[in-house]
Amino acid sequence: MTISSTKQGIDQKQIRSSLLLLLAATVWGAAFVAQSVAGESVGTFTFNGIRFIIGGICLLPFIKKQGTRVRSVSKNKYIGGIICGSALFLASTAQQAGIAMGADAGEAGFLTACYIVLVPVIGIFIGRKCSKLIWLAVFIALAGLYFLCFASAPSQGLFSMPGADMVLLLCALLFSVQILSVDHYAPRMSPVSLACVQFFVSGALSCIFAVFTELLPDPAGWISSLSGFTAWIPILYTGIFSSAVGYTLQAVGQRDLNPTLASLIMSMESVFSTIFGWLILGEMMTPRELLGCGLIFVAIILAQIPISPRTKTD
Repeated sequence: MTISSTKQGIDQKQIRSSLLLLLAATVWGAAFVAQSVAGESVGTFTFNGIRFIIGGICLLPFIKKQGTRVRSVSKNKYIGGIICGSALFLASTAQQAGIAMGADAGEAGFLTACYIVLVPVIGIFIGRKCSKLIWLAVFIALAGLYFLCFASAPSQGLFSMPGADMVLLLCALLFSVQILSVDHYAPRMSPVSLACVQFFVSGALSCIFAVFTELLPDPAGWISSLSGFTAWIPILYTGIFSSAVGYTLQAVGQRDLNPTLASLIMSMESVFSTIFGWLILGEMMTPRELLGCGLIFVAIILAQIPISPRTKTD
């Protein structure tokens, strides 16, 4: 009776954790729609600067709840946060720039999700093991990219990938670097503190670039871009929900769930970006593009299958 009730309790925790992670994936998927709307009027650096600073402010109460004080954070931890935040700045800039250049929300979601395939491949260069399934995932992802990104007309050649898609692939590569950086520094400081420092660093860098590339060249246009609800609704959504709430749901949901299952659930972000892009923005994909998205999603799943340990025989 005790064993049965304990098992039932574990199952309930896993179900709850799965639902929390699914909610996080839904929130992140809808963020691509918000970024698409903002990209039509707000500059890339301005948008990212404001939203990341809002996200950092929203996480401050959680740091206080943990009893962490700014003075107690060592110099090495600050350095780790700055490195991770700089990587986040580069990756998020490429992502928002690609969306602003005209990429659909669903397309941006699937191209960004390619980082899941790239992380283990890049990990090889820093001494990490890589399963044979990763290479199969890479091959399938490349096939998916061909159907999703390259023009269907053979006369346009193989190098007809739109500029927005190329920038989003660069975004996936940069997010791979950012994730590996977080993986390196996360054990040295609390996840909430690291995320908070990341948000503030990325937000500060974005604001600095916004001043010189968006504010000073056209002050009147910059003020006008932030004067309407069409700008602030996406900013507030991505700052509060996508950053702070989404991160909190991820942190809580991963506590009682297998890492592989957690990654698979969170990878649904790309699927939700396509669904919300269709429901809210009316974006439609061709059968060729849907095939490409499907292949990329298969590659994402394969890339998250853990390496089974081999037993050595004497």
